[in-house]
Amino acid sequence: MAEGLLHKTENQTMEEIGDDCFVTLVSRSLFQKSSEDEFSFVMHDLINDLAKFVSGEFTFRLEVDSRSHLNVNKTRHVSYVITEFDKFQKFEALQEATQLRTFLALESSIIFCYMSKTLLRDLLPMLSCLRVLSLSNYENMHELPESIEKITQLRYLDISHTGIRRLPNSLCKLYNLQTLKLSRCEELETLPRDMQKLVNLRHLDLTKTPWIMEMPIHMGKLKCLQTLTKFVVSKHAGCSIRELGELANLRGALSILDLENVESFKDAEGACLRNKMDLKELALNWKAGSNTEISESQRDVLNGLQPHRNLKSLTIIYYMGGSFPNWVGDNSFSYVTSIHLENCKYCCSLPALGQLPSLQNLSIVGFDGIVAVGEEFYRSTTGSSSIKPFGALKFLKFEQMLNWKKWSSFGDENEGGAFHCLEELYIRRCSKLTGDSPIDLPSLGILEITDCPKILASLPRAPAICQLKLINCGEDILRELPIDVTKELRIGGFDMDMGDFLSHMSLPVGGLPSTLKTLEIYNCKMLGLPINLDYSCLEVLKLFSCDSLRSIPMDLLPNVKNLKIERCRNLESLTVAEQHQHDLVALSSLIIKKCPNFVSFPRGGLHATNLGKLKIEKCKSLRSLPDKMNMLLPSLTRFWIKKCRNIETFPEGGLPSNLNELKIKYCQKLIENRMGWSLQNLASLRYLTIMGGSKLDVVTFPEKGLLPTNLIDLEIYEFPNLKLFDKNGFENLTSLKYLYIGKCPKLEYCMLEEGLQHLTSLSFLQICECPLLTKRRWWERRKGKKWRRKFAHIPFKIVDDELIE
Repeated sequence: MAEGLLHKTENQTMEEIGDDCFVTLVSRSLFQKSSEDEFSFVMHDLINDLAKFVSGEFTFRLEVDSRSHLNVNKTRHVSYVITEFDKFQKFEALQEATQLRTFLALESSIIFCYMSKTLLRDLLPMLSCLRVLSLSNYENMHELPESIEKITQLRYLDISHTGIRRLPNSLCKLYNLQTLKLSRCEELETLPRDMQKLVNLRHLDLTKTPWIMEMPIHMGKLKCLQTLTKFVVSKHAGCSIRELGELANLRGALSILDLENVESFKDAEGACLRNKMDLKELALNWKAGSNTEISESQRDVLNGLQPHRNLKSLTIIYYMGGSFPNWVGDNSFSYVTSIHLENCKYCCSLPALGQLPSLQNLSIVGFDGIVAVGEEFYRSTTGSSSIKPFGALKFLKFEQMLNWKKWSSFGDENEGGAFHCLEELYIRRCSKLTGDSPIDLPSLGILEITDCPKILASLPRAPAICQLKLINCGEDILRELPIDVTKELRIGGFDMDMGDFLSHMSLPVGGLPSTLKTLEIYNCKMLGLPINLDYSCLEVLKLFSCDSLRSIPMDLLPNVKNLKIERCRNLESLTVAEQHQHDLVALSSLIIKKCPNFVSFPRGGLHATNLGKLKIEKCKSLRSLPDKMNMLLPSLTRFWIKKCRNIETFPEGGLPSNLNELKIKYCQKLIENRMGWSLQNLASLRYLTIMGGSKLDVVTFPEKGLLPTNLIDLEIYEFPNLKLFDKNGFENLTSLKYLYIGKCPKLEYCMLEEGLQHLTSLSFLQICECPLLTKRRWWERRKGKKWRRKFAHIPFKIVDDELIE
């Protein structure tokens, strides 16, 4: 479309013609559906080779090592995959490609990417013939240059997921612009004031732009606009909701915010939502706190915002009316599959959503006025219907219903129940709810009931349930618990021991059902792990705030692969019976966090030959790590230790030789004894993070022989007294590629230079919150030339989020 190859007809838009063309290409196998992503398509290698042959020199895939093959006179379309650091050298050859039509940055799996500012400042104004420009996913891109106006033929501009903060008003001189993508620009605060001049704009994507609080005036003049994902209503002239009424071609998704600025049914009706037949997703948002009492005017406004019956998804947030207008839940909306109603605090009843024949997902959150959910929820009280309520519903969530007491089932035995297709049910923070949930849920696979202490009724019949979560509920709910078929059980807030717990569930005292693979226990002060039970079925065990636990006999858990223990304040030890020391072969991950009285691992060490991850955090009483780690944990590749203030050394023999990643954070005594770490013996260690802490008194780092020569990535944070990088400690780090330095307030750049001159493989240097290193931006001054020359061997240097070239 941006190349002008698609032309609308009387019956089809350019987009529809383009869709038809793509469907034809798929039908002829030029594109194939991706097996990894349902929304993506791929091209067979042979078709790809053919496409490249046919396109010849008109298209070019820009790679770092292929710049010399670019034919600047013939190439019209350039694409490249974004890398972590895209310097100007990568694009230098494009300076002479003045006839370029497409500059397309392709997204990669890298989360944070940085680009050269020279690309924006110097190169883009030279590419005045561009039709397509994509610069998405660059974290350090904070603004577009005013010179963007020189690219007068631009049709497509994508700067989504960048750090952009403002758009120049000169952007509004791009009169041919058809598509402007700004999604996930979470720092963007305003749109250009003259947006109404972009009369050919068809698609404006503002998804996830939280700081845009106001729209430019006269958006209604953009008559071609089809995509407008967000519109903020204002009382100012030219920004009212009536501007939407002028946009007759809107389709896809639309969120309307600040609806408290709409005063009447007539104004709301002026948006003409009922006429927008291609609008599929609609979100209607009032501002929190805009009304402190029931508002009849808001009910009139919501009535005036009735959409077309082709709608598929509806969201209503902070609506302060006392009830919903009749169109919400009307069964004529037969295409609606998803509804989300949130913080409608004054509504005393729910709309008759059960009569929506296609509804699959329903969330109801923050309805303070609801006391009972009954017949009105299932079907309209003003008419009769033969439709079985919620016949298609798969997902149902009730949350934060502070006054909800009763949930009545639908009909009687002759009528049959509702929710026969329901697969997931979540009831959270409904503190007054007593019971009477649906009796029979034959398709239910996931059930969560959290913070509902007054529920008395037993759980519904759910023969297909596989995940069950019960947190802070009454004990009566445990009766007839369908645990015999459950694979994952999460429980919390029950004051009973394991024996009483099992008896409440009518299970034999001897052990857990064989189907149970995952058990998570939260805030059960009395619930322990009795040694007379059989836990051999478990593969995942997570224990949170279980204060009765003093020790965990690891030999009771022979098949547990993932063990996590957190906030068990009385836990003192992990133990293993001598005859079972070699039974921990299944354990692959062990995490112990915030256990202040934990003091010891099993005597003789952990015989866990397959343990790959070990994380220990905030265990202030722990004085030693597991014995013989170097021999007994041969598979350990990741070891993190944080805020264990009494750990002074690693165990005798050091750490396992296969260790790949080591993080040491805020362990002052351990860092002070760093010369005993023996890291040089760890041939597999590639990633090392050391965070010192406010009381650490280290002036010089690292000492000679401290760091292993095979390191690739080194992070040094919060060394408050560090002044000197010892060049002798860096001289053998010939493999180091990434170096991060943060919160070292006394480190000066001359001392930094002294330490880094031996790092010949370093490709990335990042410095943050080091005031003496960033003082007066010395790299931009005369002395900065000397600095740049000395650090020229480092391709990418970032100082406080700025890429330095």
